[in-house]
Amino acid sequence: MFAADTILEHVDFEVRNRNEKIAVVGRNGAGKTTLLKVITGEVELTKVDGEDSSITSTNPTIGYLRQITFDDLSVTLDTEIRKVFADIIKEKDRIDELVTLMDSAEGNEAERLAREYTTLMDDFKDRGGYYYEKEYDAMLTSFGFTLADKEKKLGEFSGGQLTKLAFIKLLLSKPDILLLDEPTNHLDMRTIEWLEGYLQNYNRALVIVSHDRMFIDRIANVVYEITYGQVTRFSGNYSDYVRQKKERYEKQLKDHIAQQKEIKRLTELVERFKNKPSKVAMTRSKLKQIEHMELVARPADYDTKSFQAEFTPKLETGKDLLFAKDLVIGYDRPLATINLDIKRGERLGIVGDNGIGKSTLLKTLVGDIKPLSGDFRFGVNVQTGYFDQRMAQYTSDKTVIDDYHDTYPDLTETQVRNQLGAFLFTQDEVYKEVSALSGGERVRLCLAKIFHTKPNVLILDEPTNHMDMIGKETLEAMLASFPGTVIFVSHDRYFVKKVATQILDMRVDGVTLYPFGYEDYVERSNARGLSEGSEGFTTNTDFVGVATSRSLCNRDKYSLGGISADTRADNKITDSQAERLAGKEADRRRRQKKKLEDKIESIEKEIEELKEELCKPEYASMYSKLTEIQNEIDAKEEELLTIMEEWDNS
Repeated sequence: MFAADTILEHVDFEVRNRNEKIAVVGRNGAGKTTLLKVITGEVELTKVDGEDSSITSTNPTIGYLRQITFDDLSVTLDTEIRKVFADIIKEKDRIDELVTLMDSAEGNEAERLAREYTTLMDDFKDRGGYYYEKEYDAMLTSFGFTLADKEKKLGEFSGGQLTKLAFIKLLLSKPDILLLDEPTNHLDMRTIEWLEGYLQNYNRALVIVSHDRMFIDRIANVVYEITYGQVTRFSGNYSDYVRQKKERYEKQLKDHIAQQKEIKRLTELVERFKNKPSKVAMTRSKLKQIEHMELVARPADYDTKSFQAEFTPKLETGKDLLFAKDLVIGYDRPLATINLDIKRGERLGIVGDNGIGKSTLLKTLVGDIKPLSGDFRFGVNVQTGYFDQRMAQYTSDKTVIDDYHDTYPDLTETQVRNQLGAFLFTQDEVYKEVSALSGGERVRLCLAKIFHTKPNVLILDEPTNHMDMIGKETLEAMLASFPGTVIFVSHDRYFVKKVATQILDMRVDGVTLYPFGYEDYVERSNARGLSEGSEGFTTNTDFVGVATSRSLCNRDKYSLGGISADTRADNKITDSQAERLAGKEADRRRRQKKKLEDKIESIEKEIEELKEELCKPEYASMYSKLTEIQNEIDAKEEELLTIMEEWDNS
């Protein structure tokens, strides 16, 4: 409870096994973050009628990102992160010490040392003692740091970078239960995909609060839904949860209706015969039948309340909407060179790593910053509506209704209330101070202002960051049916998949336009990476996609299988030859991958044989021999890790 408000009631939440991957879902304000705080002990449960308020029956180590802070910003990144390896290093020192002690020990002492050695080795392996250095380096680079950054002091990093370092420190600490609250916020797609893979293989329990549907779909094997203050468990990932929830609702509704019909039938029967002496026994029997029924409640309706707006642009633009020719964007240095030819009605999704220039491109298009060189122009009748991701931090001492009315003073109070009501600001909620609103509420207020102007071009920078799933689905549907043009930046892959008709992929090595949706983009961008590794050919970074006659900035270029049309023309390579070359490259990679898989299988077999040898009774007191075998196992596992990394990157 907070003050007099009950957030959660009769909570039944379990982490049932050490490898369980749990996603917690629900509307904004439902109590998801509160549940995490209950698990950590930051918020205490209130006992009701003597009920047990315990959340755990064991004492697992619990890791929560919000609890990690850096006390000393003068130490280096490496010094700070290595604190999480203190126990591993201590174990390694003790293992080395035990090897020496076992060589001279005898009898009971030898057995005791052997037992301690075995226990420590198992724990050392479980903690990742054989590969923690490589994992540390891989994690740094995956979050956008360089190995040279290890020697930088923490005070040299930005607030956002310190948050990432805290996240890295948490992941490397490997708690028994890892709690993550919106872990994908402010991460680019590449980092999110890396994090997915890491968490899928995390060999401990995981509890995630997230609105990223694709992220939890790929990780979770259990979903807890919080709705109307109640917590319900579902087996499976997000898609399974959606299906099961619908099935449960339909079954409960069907059972409820059937039971109510039966109660009505029995009640009518009793009423009909209750005054007939010959039917007294029968009527009593029917009444008892009703009394003993376990009533099936009518299921609560889905909480699908969301914002809405009738949104038709005031004006229609011309067919040619936006043209950019060698547009160089940046501040003190160039970040990217952009070439675009956007037509009316298209929905361009912009993706790429953080810091690559996505938001800078939008700011350039709306005139907030000037281009470094090149030019761009909009077509006729273009009226833009711009959402900046910083709007989620917008503050004001004014109430919501006053803030909106001051923005559009020509509106009547009724019009203001109606427009705010469409974005879920109803009744007394319009008298909240803007500074007291949540991030999601501020986003809704800003969208209400933008949509009031009825623009024909929406330019949106991370519009879904603070939205719950229902809000995202509402915005997806609105943008999909919008008759104007949409240009947006988002790291939410599901949102991009639902909305975008084209993808602009911004990378360090160039900017690529894919004239199709997200799923084809993923397939083609992977093919692009493969083709760039082929000898003798280059990829046209201006335009990658299916063969088309459409011009891009007056250049008729296209690519097939990642080999550009220009390249094929210059080298006099036909389409069929290009396809054969791409096929040969794919075959070569498949053969290489199969070779690595065979090698992995062989090493795994060798490791198992060595472990069996390690357990032979005749070696029980031969500590030098045990050490020799263990060293062989260590070397083989190190070799296995290297080959598995090569396989993963092949």
